[in-house]
Amino acid sequence: MRLSIPSEIAADLQHAERLERWTLFWMATVVLVMGAAMGSSQAMRTALIEDVLSLLPAIVFLVAARFERKDPNRKFPFGYFRANSLAFLIAATALVSVGAFLFFHSAMSLLRTEHPTIPPVHVFGYNVWLGWLMIAALLYSIIVPVILGRLKEPVAKRLYDKVLHTDALMQKADWSTGLAGVAGIMGIAFGLWWADALAALFISFEILRDGFRQIGVATAELVDGTPRQLDSDEIAEDAQALEQFLREYFPEAEVRLRETGRYIIAHLEGVRPPDPMPSLRSFWPGSDDSAWRLEAISFEYDESS
Repeated sequence: MRLSIPSEIAADLQHAERLERWTLFWMATVVLVMGAAMGSSQAMRTALIEDVLSLLPAIVFLVAARFERKDPNRKFPFGYFRANSLAFLIAATALVSVGAFLFFHSAMSLLRTEHPTIPPVHVFGYNVWLGWLMIAALLYSIIVPVILGRLKEPVAKRLYDKVLHTDALMQKADWSTGLAGVAGIMGIAFGLWWADALAALFISFEILRDGFRQIGVATAELVDGTPRQLDSDEIAEDAQALEQFLREYFPEAEVRLRETGRYIIAHLEGVRPPDPMPSLRSFWPGSDDSAWRLEAISFEYDESS
């Protein structure tokens, strides 16, 4: 079994780490700007918390990537490739927990008919409605993650990294959060007290939806489920192709596939390994660019049968 980062993805992995470090810096500036302009708006507060949450996938990705490079040892003889899967589950659980809290808080604001106010503030000798500053902050909170998300998505697909891919999709979708926040602020300006809490409710629902989808995929991976697609609970297309190829190559074998981080491991029961054993690449039915995904093939055969 290979226990090192494949050379085909080493450069992409380094690039992904740079992107996540950029994310920590630029999203920190977004958090500061949003915090400075937050006021009493529930939608702004919820959007701010979502921006803080967006730091979590970047952090767990960087930690997992560091562990992935560690050498195997006596306690972890198969290495740390599943650190990526664990990071994915941690990020998903955090999203669901905070999303549920925000959803409850926003719903209670609606039920209590809370009427937020946005007062004017003194800026450079002028009185300026704080709502304009909030809207400017929300627009900034849209631009930064959308750009970062577009940069990450192709790298995530080449690495087949669920943490990075989910992070990219969430950031690309941040425009909806920003627009919901702007709608909430404008609603307050026109006397629609419920618009702010309704916008916060929409944002928290989006957080919850992302979190639950991620938990399903991460759980399937950690309990040795068949490899899943990057952005859904459906079985990955390359895993289906690999399984079909192995069934045709070893027609008497029972074929099982599982995922370890970004890698696939195949287990064949009921057949002996061929002698000599071909290279792993010869069993990969897709493009050679993704052949690194096949980490190992194990055989199980009862000699007494």
